[in-house]
Formats: sequence, C-alpha cells, structure tokens
Amino acid sequence: MRTVVLTGGSDGIGAAAAARLTRDHRVVLVGRSPGKTRAVADRVGADAALTADFTELDQVREVAAGIAARYDRIDVLANNAGGLFSGPTITGDGVELTFQVNHLAPFLLTRLLRPLLAEDGAVVNTSSIAARLFSRFDIDDVDSRRHYRPARAYGNAKLANILFTRGLHARGIRSVAFHPGNVATSFASDTTSPLRWLYTTVLNRSLISADAGGATLEFFIRNTAAWQSGEYYGSTHTPGRTARQASDPELAERLWQRSEALLGL
Repeated sequence: MRTVVLTGGSDGIGAAAAARLTRDHRVVLVGRSPGKTRAVADRVGADAALTADFTELDQVREVAAGIAARYDRIDVLANNAGGLFSGPTITGDGVELTFQVNHLAPFLLTRLLRPLLAEDGAVVNTSSIAARLFSRFDIDDVDSRRHYRPARAYGNAKLANILFTRGLHARGIRSVAFHPGNVATSFASDTTSPLRWLYTTVLNRSLISADAGGATLEFFIRNTAAWQSGEYYGSTHTPGRTARQASDPELAERLWQRSEALLGL
C-alpha cells in the first residue's frame, strides 16, 4: 500500500481526492484547521490528520518532523495547499503571504520530507491556469510585494509551482504540476480581486465541483507513470499551455536558490 502525504486536505479538492485515495492508499492529511482536518480524516478513513498553518514556517517544520516520526517512507507528496489573498501582507517569517503559502511553505515541506521519498516516489504540485493568465514574474521581486495585486501575486506563485517542478525534475525527483480546473469553492472570497465575483456570485455556475477537481488531483497522485516528469498539465490530463517563463531552466534554478536563501537552507 502506497503512502500519500496530501496538504490542503481539510476541504475542497484535497478532501475530495482523499476520499477516493483511501480506498487503496495510506493517506496522511495535512490541513490548516485541526477540527476540519480531523473531521475529514475520520470521514474518509485517512491514516493520520496533521495540522500546519503555512503562514508560519515553523509549523511546516513541525509537521514534517511529525511525519518523519511516524513514517519511514512516502510514495507521493501532494503539495495542494494554497490560496489567493488580499495584500501585500508580510508574514512573521518576513515573506509576502501569497508567495509563502503557495510556494515557499511547500518548497520547505518537500525539502524536509525528501529523505523519506521512495526511490520511485513523486511530488505532485497543484498549480493553476493563473500562471499563464496573471503572472508577471520578476525574480528580483520574487514575492511580488513591490507590485502587488492579488491575482498577479497568485499567478506568480502558481508559476513558481511549475518552476519548482522543473527544479525537482532537474535534481532527479519525479514531479509534475497541474491545473485542477476552475473549482466552485470559497476561493478568493476574502480578497479585493475581481476574481471573487467568479467564485462568490451566480457566475460560479460555470465552475466545476470540488469532486471533479479532486478526481483530477487523484489522477496525478494515483497514476505517477502516466505523466512526464517536470511538465505542466491541464485539467484534461494532457500537457497544458502556460507562461513562457515556466520553460526557462535558468529561472527555475534562480528561484530554487532564492527559495533556499529565504529559508536559510
């Protein structure tokens, strides 16, 4: 039985994917809310429910230590936690919130859990079509604080997910980034971004269900031999179009080095 660590597992597509995966996988759920994460874990039969608020990097370190204390092998790490926020908001770690939650915290978790990753293991990163639609990525303003707009910061962070995927692949770690589809959730509801109108009004009738998005997440976790490492896929499980910068190996390496520097690694 394969062991899957799934972040963002307390609701949305993470909870939906967990319900599908627990049929034949050992699922370790990681969520921000202890109550919600525990409730989902109990409902779907997850092996463990662990909590970490990605706005605090020490909580990421603590949850990684907790996983390492309980498991000696991980087959898939699914970095699915993320969100779009108003801002710019600088966290206690000195990093803009959107960048930290969507990229830097998953980067840190992956680095800390890498020794547990099986030889044929994989890292699955939930990215977004926002990387193509909204990103204006500047490595010298890596967390977008100087030119902050919620959608732009989110698009840049989702582009960072793809560049991180490229960086993992370059280091011999099987990895993929994907767009789960435009899912009907509470996403963007507490921001000033125009995107909130899509998610919080009747316009959300054009969106897919969390279960449909969860099925896409499940596909990339379950079928690690079905995708090409280092690539970005759309919600139809086929290679997707994304920002031109996502294909720049030099930028991927510079982001890796900058991320390590921000984390003191």
